[in-house]
Amino acid sequence: MSVTKTPNGFTLDNSGQRVVVDPITRIEGHLRAEVNIDENNVITNAVSSGTMWRGLEVILKGRDPRDAWAFTQRICGVCTGTHALTSVRAVEDSLGIQIPENANSIRNIMQLSLQVHDHLVHFYHLHALDWVNPVNALAADPKATSALQQQVSPSHPNSSPGYFRDIQNRLKKFVESGQLGPFKNGYWTNPAYLLPPEADLMAVTHYLEALDFQKEMMKTRTILGGKDTHPNWTVGGTPSPINVDGVGGVGGLNMTNLNQIHQILMDSKVFIDNVLIPDILAIGQFYKGWLYGGGISSQSIMAYGDIPDRANDYSPENLLMPSGAIINGDLSKVYDVDLRDPEQIQEFVPHSWYEYPDGVKGLHPWDGITEPKFDISTAKGTAKHIEELDENASYSWVKAPRWRGHAMEVGPLARYVIGYVKGHEEITEQINLVLKTLDVPVEALFSTLGRTAARALEAQWCADKNLYFFDKLMANIKAGDTATHSGDKWDPKDWPAESKGVGFSEAPRGALAHWIRIKDTKIENYQCVVPTTWNGSPRDEAGNIGAFEASLMNTKVERPNEPVEILRSIHSFDPCLACATHVMSEDGEELATVTTSPIGV
Repeated sequence: MSVTKTPNGFTLDNSGQRVVVDPITRIEGHLRAEVNIDENNVITNAVSSGTMWRGLEVILKGRDPRDAWAFTQRICGVCTGTHALTSVRAVEDSLGIQIPENANSIRNIMQLSLQVHDHLVHFYHLHALDWVNPVNALAADPKATSALQQQVSPSHPNSSPGYFRDIQNRLKKFVESGQLGPFKNGYWTNPAYLLPPEADLMAVTHYLEALDFQKEMMKTRTILGGKDTHPNWTVGGTPSPINVDGVGGVGGLNMTNLNQIHQILMDSKVFIDNVLIPDILAIGQFYKGWLYGGGISSQSIMAYGDIPDRANDYSPENLLMPSGAIINGDLSKVYDVDLRDPEQIQEFVPHSWYEYPDGVKGLHPWDGITEPKFDISTAKGTAKHIEELDENASYSWVKAPRWRGHAMEVGPLARYVIGYVKGHEEITEQINLVLKTLDVPVEALFSTLGRTAARALEAQWCADKNLYFFDKLMANIKAGDTATHSGDKWDPKDWPAESKGVGFSEAPRGALAHWIRIKDTKIENYQCVVPTTWNGSPRDEAGNIGAFEASLMNTKVERPNEPVEILRSIHSFDPCLACATHVMSEDGEELATVTTSPIGV
């Protein structure tokens, strides 16, 4: 037993019952969480561990930097294109390449459509079941559910009692068969679920509607990038030639597919406005007293900013998505973030399964090293069956990035708090509406519920901005500008002998950046610092805990053997451990097959 106080303000007590959740399901990748729970069922210590080795940066060494996007995009199959966008920006920054305005608009539409798609899928298919009890929906009165639907979203056409009765009957067949299908992974008798049956039925119905609708949203990136889930990108612009007449332009953008994109963007906005936002507000009404999970969101948050209004200008003033850093809980001051400054962003590994020449000193990503050193000799159990990790030693494949020494939370909540503090008009209006509707103070933002709400609000904002850039693209085309790619400095003979650059974006899960060094036309070093590395980091050399671990602290758990509260807070970040950690053999073959079952099964 030990009790320690972290520099970022948390008291860690590893006595009491140790609860292990491994793997945490409904996320991308493999994450393990361990917590200690006291006699009052309150979490007093939290440990988060990424359980796969990260090695993509090693694979990229020696390759053509123009190909880097195609490799980095394969980090993840969920955030379709964000890594590719960040990669081409890094190469363009390194070589001083400018892109056309149309390419900027197309890139923004692809990124914004991803945000909308990702946020929608996250809430309904990965996170909603932490708040919604589908089994309880069987007790609902379809007529009362219809009335609730018309109350929270009168514009939604699917609101008749018969419609909800049909959904309820479909759900009943699932339950009676003993095969809950997509709804099996939960604790359906747990008192932590607070919704009445009618709200549960409405939410389950929208789960199914979103499952059907999300496949339409993918088509935007399919048209603009040639395919999805991994659309095509290119250094210098986009591989999307514009040929509005549609003659001789196989694969080009013509009026037919441009009109199709516009319709998808319009439909997405309608779905977000009529389904997602009303659901968040309706569910939030029942959980507004459950304000756990804030972690470091009120102390240390960061965003790089994204969505440049004009091409080739990545200054904060030209980025429509807010940027900056807040530390020490001082909401009166937003600091600028310089990704090139070696004193600002560093990665540490004293509690990670990596080795640095100096194990204590942090490294800026341009100087980053990916050298594995797996050692669980101090953990309980074996390498193939870990019973309990030792958080005082190395315990994760995730590194510990820090901004000026601070563990930072990144993601939609960070972006929205920074935007709110900076007086971003649209964000401020959205947040004030939610606070007023739920009748909660601004402090409610700093919670699991606030993190979930921020993601939904951002989906709404992105849906609006998608239409803005579509109109901008069409206006440019009508003015006779159809350029989507610049061949400037495409030929390696025009490159300097050595160069370095950084590309950044705001991925659905938060601040993302790629750092690249190019020497003799090949990649000398490449490092990705991804949102889940920021949020899911282990302790650093000073003992600071990361955002995941902090979000679990001091949370009351109804049933330690059914820790839905752990899932609720971790899922609010939408973790992508595939981005934070990844592994493959030298020839790309599968290394292992892992079969898991839901907790409690």
